[in-house]
Amino acid sequence: MSLTSPAMNQLPLTDAVSAHEAVDSQRPPNTARQHLLTIGLEDYFQVGAFQKLIDCDRWDRFESRLERSTRTTLELLESYQTKATFFVLGWVAEQMPELIREVASRGHEVASRGFYHRNIRELSRTEFKEDLARTREALEAATGQRVLGHRVADGWFQPDDLWTLEVLAEEGYLYDSSIFPTFRSYADQPWRQFVHHLETPNGPIWEIPPSTWNVLGCKLPIAGGNYFRQFPHTLLKRCVRAWNRHQTAPFVMYFHTWELDPEQPRISAGGRLTQIRHYRNLNKMRWVLEDYLSQYRFGSVADVMGFDTGSTEPYRDRQGAATHINPGQLPDGRGTDQDPPTPVTIVIPCFNEEASLPYLSRTLEQVEFALRPLYQPTFLFVDDCSTDTTWDVMHAVFAGRDNYRFLRHETNGGVSKAILTGLEAAETDIVCSMDCDCSYDPLELKHMLPLLTEDVDLVTASPYHPAGRVKNVPSWRLGLSKGLSCLYRSFLPQKLHTWTSCFRVYRRSAVRGLELREHGFLGTAELVGRLSLNGSRIVEHPATLNVRIFGESKMKTCRTIAGHLRLLRQLFLARFTKPQTSNLKSQI
Repeated sequence: MSLTSPAMNQLPLTDAVSAHEAVDSQRPPNTARQHLLTIGLEDYFQVGAFQKLIDCDRWDRFESRLERSTRTTLELLESYQTKATFFVLGWVAEQMPELIREVASRGHEVASRGFYHRNIRELSRTEFKEDLARTREALEAATGQRVLGHRVADGWFQPDDLWTLEVLAEEGYLYDSSIFPTFRSYADQPWRQFVHHLETPNGPIWEIPPSTWNVLGCKLPIAGGNYFRQFPHTLLKRCVRAWNRHQTAPFVMYFHTWELDPEQPRISAGGRLTQIRHYRNLNKMRWVLEDYLSQYRFGSVADVMGFDTGSTEPYRDRQGAATHINPGQLPDGRGTDQDPPTPVTIVIPCFNEEASLPYLSRTLEQVEFALRPLYQPTFLFVDDCSTDTTWDVMHAVFAGRDNYRFLRHETNGGVSKAILTGLEAAETDIVCSMDCDCSYDPLELKHMLPLLTEDVDLVTASPYHPAGRVKNVPSWRLGLSKGLSCLYRSFLPQKLHTWTSCFRVYRRSAVRGLELREHGFLGTAELVGRLSLNGSRIVEHPATLNVRIFGESKMKTCRTIAGHLRLLRQLFLARFTKPQTSNLKSQI
């Protein structure tokens, strides 16, 4: 049943003015012209623009700038004696309870934004209720205050999503701020443009929509966030001034903490539109906010609407998902009374990867933890004559780690040359190679290493295997890569699904001595091809290939395709001119 149906006993709103009067009747007299300020407290990598690119289970690998951007926000509000409502993810409250407690202690309201940054269409009714309960528990444990409000983390509620208001009322929430009626949305319900009150089958609830302004029959978004950065300030400022002059409902403004951090790391994935949406005019945001805060009075939703956040019985501190690994802890409760760990070397070729290294650092901490106590890894970085600050950043990021080694090429030799340098320098017979950009999840090594049995010389990650996956890679590039792999599969003895992956586990004794003609991206395919011709057994491990998050790809597409065709010809001729040891097929 729709919340817009008369059967819902909705508060009678015959026109916009009745909605304004309904709000004013609930507001203390001294806040009649006080507007509402709402803030999304989230880190730069948790935003909707990157949701399809970055899984929430990898958030703890990123350099967090949330404390920095939140303190910048708090200082800005304090300089204008302004209070606000902070919509906070439950995950953030579990990981950084002291920061959220400080937000509340400074007199700001803390409200729910869900536990993870998830779209409401990903959740069933039951999952939504569980998410609300888990988030509220985390927020109230951090602040000791009641959580009264909610805003959806990703996107805005559309008419088909309004069932959520019934659930929110049932769970005891007093208000929601997830409807943003921009342009022609909700055109048949003009009262949704303003703060309004609803009766649902599960009780009453207020809706606090970010403000819009009617222009030629469309509702122009003027409330903040991305629109403050993309639209001319003069235009929006006129609309806000007109709202303050002519409307009796409070103006509802919003922004995000990360928008006050123009120096945040640049995530390169997502395409041009995503880059514009997230990064354009970040330097503009602060002075725009200062302009509004200096002219208008703002307050939190709870203060302006007269809601009492009160206090809650403090929850005991709970241990959330671990962000940092305790070096002395062993996974799965395993003890140390077993065989000594097997030493392995993990080779990481690098070329102009300064932006990727902080993310890689946190990822390798997790890898080291996941491999213990069965494996003892040494990480061997090979800087392939980078032209940026990769060499310096590498030493700064990984300083003080005894099991990290660094080598450097005097001239650029390509990714395969860097891997071979690492193989030659390794002191173990088991050697892994991985991409610096983590386009394959390095944690998969805990599944790949056991596949290197005595009769196997190479284990390779395989996204094109029927059980593998590819995420966010452009379809044209994926088609070319799959086509090349199909040609290799047709021309060479072993029928692998993927030939170009750099994410592998090698038996060093089988790879040393291979004479490779190609040292760039082609060399990764040639190495597998030569092993196949030599009769080595190669095992594929189904894996997920994702688009790189930081930096730019070094591969030149047309040149690489031509090179693969040349290499295929060489391997095909070698197959019939060189005696073969065996003709093994890969196994999973």
